[in-house]
Amino acid sequence: MPEMDNGTIVHVDYELYNAENGDLLETTLESIAKEQEMHQEGRTYTPLTTVVGAGQLIEGFEESLMEAKVGKEYDIVIEPTKAYGDKDTSLIETINQDKLMRAVQDPKSLYIGASVEIGGRNGTLTLAAAGRYRVDFNHPLAGRSLRYKYTIVKVIEDRAEKIAALLKSNTGHDDFEVEFEGDDVSITVPQAMLFDTNAAMMKFRVVSVLRDATDVAKVSFVEVHEARVAAAEEDEHDCEDPDCGHESHSHGEEE
Repeated sequence: MPEMDNGTIVHVDYELYNAENGDLLETTLESIAKEQEMHQEGRTYTPLTTVVGAGQLIEGFEESLMEAKVGKEYDIVIEPTKAYGDKDTSLIETINQDKLMRAVQDPKSLYIGASVEIGGRNGTLTLAAAGRYRVDFNHPLAGRSLRYKYTIVKVIEDRAEKIAALLKSNTGHDDFEVEFEGDDVSITVPQAMLFDTNAAMMKFRVVSVLRDATDVAKVSFVEVHEARVAAAEEDEHDCEDPDCGHESHSHGEEE
């Protein structure tokens, strides 16, 4: 019997290595990042939040998580077929210089190993010679065996904590205000997210994830747009009411 049920929300600390040469590819642990000289300034290192069995991770990692116990360290190797697949040679293309230069914003950013986007597809520049370029549109980890060292550090049980964790992992923001009324949930969107160009897509994704991973019914989003400071100052001069100019305007969306 699996240790973890489908839909279980967990926090996972992990180290991901190229199994063939031992290079660290990514980690949630700041101490490991520093030790391997991969530390990113400004990044907050926290465990990965994932829903077990939801297909958010590669197949081999998902299968291992299903059998894992909380607090136990695991060290596994995942073959390409259960990671990012074998490398598909048909996705390696030769592109002329004119086409490549039209696709990139800064030609000076081009170097072997650089990521490029051409025609809506992301690839890696692998060769440049005589005005022609080779671009690999496979996933960067296609064809590689991967080694994961990981520990499930926590299973999230509390409903409010589940929603907070899912909001952060799916939007990158963690200052939401969440209120419940029975099985309905109201989510106040943080100010920083109001100006995010991907906010609408994030909300659609959040609704889908919350319905799949929790027992909530109706999901409502509340956006609060504070009055501009200049407008508030003008109102203070034009109105004797001490509360004048300090109101907020809000509107809600229900899903």
